[in-house]
Amino acid sequence: MKSIIYWMLAAALLLAVPAKAWKGTSPNGKLTMEVSNGHLQLSYAARQVLDIVIDQRATAPTHVAARPISEEYTMVGGKRLHCTNEGNEYRVGGMVIRLYNDGLAFRYETRETTEPTAYLIPEGTKRWMQQWSDGCEGFYPLSTTYKVEPVRSFSGTFKSAEGWNNRWDYPALLEVAPSNLPQSKEPVYALITEANIEQGQSASCMYNEGESFRVVQDKRDEKGKPWPGHTPWRVVIVGTLAEVVQSTLVTDVSEPSKIADTSWIKPGVVSWVYWAYNHGSNDYNIICKYVDLAVSLGLPYVLIDAEWDEMKDGKTVVDAVNYAKAKGVKPLIWYNSSVGWVNGAPGPKFRLNKPEDREKEFAWCEKIGVVGVKIDFFSGDTQLNMDYCIDLLESAARHHLMVNFHGATIPRGWQRTWPNLMSTEGVYGAEWYNNVGTFTKAAAAHNATLPFTRNVIGPMDYTPCAFSDSQHPHITSHAHELALTVLFESTLQHLADRPESFLAQPAIVQYFLGHLPAAWDETRLVSGFPADHAVIARRSGNVWYVAGINGTDQPKAVDLPLGFINGKRITCFADSGNADDPWDITLPNALPTSVKMQPRGGFVLVIR
Repeated sequence: MKSIIYWMLAAALLLAVPAKAWKGTSPNGKLTMEVSNGHLQLSYAARQVLDIVIDQRATAPTHVAARPISEEYTMVGGKRLHCTNEGNEYRVGGMVIRLYNDGLAFRYETRETTEPTAYLIPEGTKRWMQQWSDGCEGFYPLSTTYKVEPVRSFSGTFKSAEGWNNRWDYPALLEVAPSNLPQSKEPVYALITEANIEQGQSASCMYNEGESFRVVQDKRDEKGKPWPGHTPWRVVIVGTLAEVVQSTLVTDVSEPSKIADTSWIKPGVVSWVYWAYNHGSNDYNIICKYVDLAVSLGLPYVLIDAEWDEMKDGKTVVDAVNYAKAKGVKPLIWYNSSVGWVNGAPGPKFRLNKPEDREKEFAWCEKIGVVGVKIDFFSGDTQLNMDYCIDLLESAARHHLMVNFHGATIPRGWQRTWPNLMSTEGVYGAEWYNNVGTFTKAAAAHNATLPFTRNVIGPMDYTPCAFSDSQHPHITSHAHELALTVLFESTLQHLADRPESFLAQPAIVQYFLGHLPAAWDETRLVSGFPADHAVIARRSGNVWYVAGINGTDQPKAVDLPLGFINGKRITCFADSGNADDPWDITLPNALPTSVKMQPRGGFVLVIR
């Protein structure tokens, strides 16, 4: 009670005396901030873009000196293997505030586990925001208001007193400075997220009260690890759409790798059973079909999914692992985290929860030749979930196991700290063709939104590329589906379709899939706008892949400013528009300067 009274009196004194503003800037001078009276006003190229409520104590009456930051580091996967960043750091009033050339990051260094942070998003601001669910599996519809009907998810619904949804996931994309201010300038965007969750911390989300979107940390537990004395980083990536998409700010502010030798961590493409056969991993013969598919296409990995502990016909998962190894394919296997969906859920269950059981299980995986684990059905952003995920990554690393978190919250920089984290679901992906019919008509626009939202912040296990249908049909084109394998970044890229479908494609398409990189030296946004279209260029070594999709139901012509690419051997995968012969595959003599995509269509250029 005394501490509460103390802080109330301190706040009253601060409010009674208007504080002088202090200012900060990024190294290139493009991003600036002004801090006063508990607000941080963020500007980009002299255009105000965001007003953030912060701790009143961070208001200082004098100039605050900047500490320069300059860093280089390497990644195992992601949009860029060699990363660099520059920033200016300011320490004041229990806060650390950094202005990088591509955004803002700040955190509170305090014993308190609550914070005053709120992002003020005025009505009329264009925003692409996902309603909260514990697995971050929702759409990012365009809106200009917080007055959005709540959508029921596995986590229930969240309503304000007014009846609108009031709980929001990261990331949130905002158009914070429209192009008509003035007309000659590009719009400016801000993408809000967080980074560097540590042991003892919960993740957070945003609750809104009108135009104020408060950062609220999820549940803590006395059984969890001790509070580390600071919050995670609050991150706002700022710039043009290209600058947002290409940013590595989430990993820039995350802790360096805790794995000294990463030579055993190998990005790659995976043959995956679940999309076509929900219960296929309890059938040895079906698993063998997917191993054989990996051999035919030249894929390095096969995933043995849920229910392998109930394999039929006297076979065991060891038999399936041995079959894969004998064929030169590296096996990954699935586990239930046993903290989210447990009753009625598939197994194996309760093998990873206790430290001694986890060590025993992962040692067994390593012994029989399993190289990675997919761990599913977590339960949101709580501290116990975060502690558990970090424990899993640490234990897996000791046993040279790559990790894919499924049914889990979004990545928050762990892909740098624990580079054996290859991917995270946290996305409404192709798996939903198995669940409801909603995805059929929504997929094209949703796919064209994800490069600007969810996939900006880290690897995304969307499980792309289905030429045939699952339980519910898809109406995206063949070239659209192929483009997703490049457009969506994931260090383990799981291919969704059934073997017969892949092997029915032209030999050159099969060759493409067998030589597809899952880590990139460079990434550039070529063109796009959320839900409309997206064209991204990614480089692996001396080969460029340019992938584009149309998110609309109408034909779309798009310019391709590809002057940064120098290559002469070009392969173009496009749509013919003929259902009986859907591919239009050509070897053009020069890079195209524009492309016309079919409705819900796409294309891929491979340039050597």
